[in-house]
Amino acid sequence: MKEQALDKQIMLAPLAGVTDVSFRLICENYGADKTFTEMVSCKALNYENRKTEDLIFIADEEKKCNIQLFGSDPKIIKKVLKEKINPIENITDISFNMGCPVPKVTKNGEGAALMAKPDLVRQICETLVDNTDKKVNIKFRLGLDEKSKNYIQIGKIAQSAGIAYVILHGRTKEQMYTGKACWQAIKELKDALNIPVIANGDVFSVEDYIEIIKLTGADGVMLARGAMGNPFLFKEIKDYIKTGTYKKPTPQEIIDQLIDHYKLALKYKREDLVISQMRKQVSWYTKGLKNSSKLRQKVNTLNNKDQIFDTLYKYKDSLEG
Repeated sequence: MKEQALDKQIMLAPLAGVTDVSFRLICENYGADKTFTEMVSCKALNYENRKTEDLIFIADEEKKCNIQLFGSDPKIIKKVLKEKINPIENITDISFNMGCPVPKVTKNGEGAALMAKPDLVRQICETLVDNTDKKVNIKFRLGLDEKSKNYIQIGKIAQSAGIAYVILHGRTKEQMYTGKACWQAIKELKDALNIPVIANGDVFSVEDYIEIIKLTGADGVMLARGAMGNPFLFKEIKDYIKTGTYKKPTPQEIIDQLIDHYKLALKYKREDLVISQMRKQVSWYTKGLKNSSKLRQKVNTLNNKDQIFDTLYKYKDSLEG
């Protein structure tokens, strides 16, 4: 396959507690074609929940960011679109989540639980398309479990309702994030629909990207866990498409990016929040690096940004030595 055939849209998935402004900007800088906010509850937006309002904050510097919503009540969805989402001028796309498998979401009949109600899926898709001028996609899974896979049906419902494109994660709700994503199912959905299909699930490297595009013929790929602590993957894929080669970051470059991530996060959030939220980022960025477990243990005990920066710079020096 020629490299041009691999040149597809590469998106950053909405990830709870991960895809905040700072991480979205970093991924955008490395080449992400689209990014999405963390999943935002239509119900909470309707009740003007302050924390939820914060989730839809998009910085002026962001040029590729969009919003992902979830919910189950078409009346509330319509109201939220008109009052909260449509006035946001700097987004082009709205993603609607029908794939989140987390119990606190599905027990309310939202996220992946919607796949059990195709009539409601149709109603929600029509509500979304009829009440915004923005491009709408829906993100879903294979089905609730192995016995009730209905992703082709859901895809066709979305297409007939006027949804612009769909994103399929190749796992069932029951699988959560275990096992291997079924890329063959993404190919089957692509073959069944005329609208674009974006592939999602288990893309952790350039080689995974090449393989999933070749196998599925998808119109793009959405990176999720593969981008956590590894925003470099966007650039690696783009470099491969352009030149046929790519370079992985050096350990020092990884630490430099981690430090920059801290600094960027501090522009948008309080220091105490950044310190607690960045601990998981430190774990992801430094996985597999020399003596990184000691670094993580130390960073987890620190509550002052200057001490953290000092620790990271010393660790970087030790890598160079």
